[in-house]
Amino acid sequence: MAGVFSYESSEIDWCEDNYRHSEHVVESFNTMSSFIFFIISPIMLYLLHPYAKERSLAIHLVWVMMIFVGLFSAYFHMTLSFVGQMLDELSILWVLAVGYAVWFPRRLFPSFIKDRSTFSKLVLVITVISSVSSFVKPTANAYALNCFGLHLLYTLITEMKCCTDQKALRLAKLSIALWVLAISCWLGDRFGCSFWQRINFCYLHGFWHILIVIAVAYGSTLIAYLDANYEIPYSLPGLQYWPCDRWAVGLPHIVLKGNSKTEKRC
Repeated sequence: MAGVFSYESSEIDWCEDNYRHSEHVVESFNTMSSFIFFIISPIMLYLLHPYAKERSLAIHLVWVMMIFVGLFSAYFHMTLSFVGQMLDELSILWVLAVGYAVWFPRRLFPSFIKDRSTFSKLVLVITVISSVSSFVKPTANAYALNCFGLHLLYTLITEMKCCTDQKALRLAKLSIALWVLAISCWLGDRFGCSFWQRINFCYLHGFWHILIVIAVAYGSTLIAYLDANYEIPYSLPGLQYWPCDRWAVGLPHIVLKGNSKTEKRC
């Protein structure tokens, strides 16, 4: 049992040189880059609070879970232990599950599901089963998680087809671009390691951490904006960027401009 907590007990070993900067940290850059989650997540919790307060405080679970993703990612890359790997991957699975539960469009629910509460219970059951089954073939977990991510991306693209808000469309393009860059870094580190080692640049997985947390910030805000237009259109939701909206760059968030009922724009 103690072996699953041991250093390098995981079957996964990323491209970065092991123990290069410390005898106690297996992958230093991958470990340090995980701390980006601790910076972005609290900011997003703060920025999305007005929307979550109006819509559902369960929204906050997404970014609370993202903090745990950062914590377990740092632990995994510090030790490359089997337990670290499973905690890292399962925390990502539960972030996706929370996202499905709170944001998946009601009009796309299966016909036998009538409300979000029932849908959330179904998501919970599937996530528990997936969590248990992830121990069967741990090396396949990352690919399964990326498949879930692809489905969310497909759903987002489908939803954007009926949206005419130019600010939302721009945010969608940025979200997809960031996601593509992040996935490219992940794949490049996983399958192109020999090339990166030859040029002494083995840090793509660390850049994956940085890019994916920003992609999640952009993508989840866009999804939340579409959700707000469907679920609380009377609040007149709009998109802005922090720290300065005039820059049109930064962290996106939702502002609620009113209380009178209006027609949905997306």
